[in-house]
Amino acid sequence: MDVVGPDLERYAEEHTTPHPPLLDELFRETHETLDLPQMLTGPIEGRFLQFLVWALRAERVLEIGTYSGYSALSMAGGLPEGGHIDTCELEEKHAEVARRYIERAGLSERIAVHVGPAGETIERLGGPWDFVFIDADKEGYVGYYEAVLPKLAAHGLIAADNTLRGGRVLEGDVISEFNDRVRDDPRVVSVLLTVRDGVTLIRRA
Repeated sequence: MDVVGPDLERYAEEHTTPHPPLLDELFRETHETLDLPQMLTGPIEGRFLQFLVWALRAERVLEIGTYSGYSALSMAGGLPEGGHIDTCELEEKHAEVARRYIERAGLSERIAVHVGPAGETIERLGGPWDFVFIDADKEGYVGYYEAVLPKLAAHGLIAADNTLRGGRVLEGDVISEFNDRVRDDPRVVSVLLTVRDGVTLIRRA
C-alpha cells in the first residue's frame, strides 16, 4: 500500500530542494549494488530529517541503521558548528559504502560509523542525544526505543521510520506493536506522520 500515490510523491520530490549531486550518486550506487535498495532514505525524507536536525540545533545525533549512509549525510547538512553524528550499522558491506561517501563529502570528522549490534554501541556511547533516528531491524524497535529514551536530552527528539509498514500495521505486525507501545507510554508525547512509509516523532512528556 502506498501512503501517497507515485504521481504525488514525484510532485513532492520535484518541489523539494534537491540534495547535492554526491547523494544522487550514492542513490544510484545503492540501487545498483546493494540488496534491498528500498531501505534507502530518499530525497524527501532525507531533507525532512535535515530540517529536524537543523530546527533542534542538534549537537549529538544518533542513527540506528546506517545502510549506505544517505540519511546520515542528509542529517549532517543540518548540524550546527561542532555537531556530530554517530551511526550504527550491522553489515560491514553497507558501512563500507557509507564510509566512502562520508569521506568524499569531507565529513569523516563529523560522522562516525560504528559496525556491530546497535544495542552495544548505544550502551558504549552513552548520552544525552539531541536527536535519534531509528531505522534498523523492525523486530528491534522496542529495544532500541527503550535503550535511547533514558539517554534522550530534555528537549531531544526520536524519529522512528517505517511506522506504517506499507499498511501492514492495519493487520497487526511487529511495528503495530511498537506503535501501540509508544502511544500508550505515559513518559512520551508522539505523532505518527504519513511521510513516505510513516515517521513517528517522539519527545519526553
